[in-house]
Amino acid sequence: MRRGKSSPDEQEGVPKRGRLPPLSMVRAFEAVSRLGSMRRAADDLNLSHTVISRHVRNLEAWFGTRLVDAGPRGIRLTAEGRVFAETVGAAFDLIAKSTAELRPAVNRTVLRIWCVPGFATRWLTPRFNQLQLALPGIDFVMRATDLEPDFTRYEADVDIRYSEEPRGNVRWILLERPRMFPVTSPEWISRNAPIRTLDDLVRQPLIHEESRDQWRQWFRKAGFEHEVTLNGPRLWSANLTVDAAVAGQGIALATRLIAADDLRAGRLVELLETDVRLGGYYLVGPRERWNEVTSARFRAWLQQSIAETTGGHASHESGNPSR
Repeated sequence: MRRGKSSPDEQEGVPKRGRLPPLSMVRAFEAVSRLGSMRRAADDLNLSHTVISRHVRNLEAWFGTRLVDAGPRGIRLTAEGRVFAETVGAAFDLIAKSTAELRPAVNRTVLRIWCVPGFATRWLTPRFNQLQLALPGIDFVMRATDLEPDFTRYEADVDIRYSEEPRGNVRWILLERPRMFPVTSPEWISRNAPIRTLDDLVRQPLIHEESRDQWRQWFRKAGFEHEVTLNGPRLWSANLTVDAAVAGQGIALATRLIAADDLRAGRLVELLETDVRLGGYYLVGPRERWNEVTSARFRAWLQQSIAETTGGHASHESGNPSR
């Protein structure tokens, strides 16, 4: 069969790029391989689980080999999938790095915020009008999640998390190392015996987040020396535990930041007088974008507003400065 004429690029010795799979399929597979599940990949790319699954299957059809095996404990990459995931991950990292270097550090008009759900729902969302007045012209995009963003892929510009001191190649400031204390509703108090000691408290229906470890740590730091056997429901997030306490379902642990409005309005009452601190609220961001104008203005507003809520001073503790 006679070949057609070669292109000018080929005639001049310019190599032709090899055939590539559709980018939509590659993005879906990369997210699945990085996050370890179809559901998380769907959340990450703001697509449905069905679309992510279809993209991955179509990519496998394109290659003619399986890349992912699904089982009762989630997905597992095949040997071929691991090889492709490593290559694709490195390629996306290079693209993200070049993007960060080329984008000018200007006054950005969009700020993507990832935030722990309790803080997002009970403190930040009610203050969005104040935030928009303080930073006019900025489009805020917030995601309430316990996951940490991948800053190299521009998943977020800032992350508000509740944890111990952040690690890794990030910049951070400590927003507040809050006192954590038990709260319940006036209704619950009216129909139960008074709580005067830790021994009284440990026998009550305690409301937990995803595990009972937080309450166990709290009792230990509060000085309770006996073996702790806890009961009560596990509701996954701090926001749900506080909601349950407001509804008179038992006693939850809260901080001044997530319970401030409910305490002020009388929907919650603090029990006992304790000074227990477990972790802190941190604002975390990528080092290379830490001093961009919009991020810096948001950081200043956040510190000042938290200080006003807690009646203290803005924290200046920070970590991992630029080197």
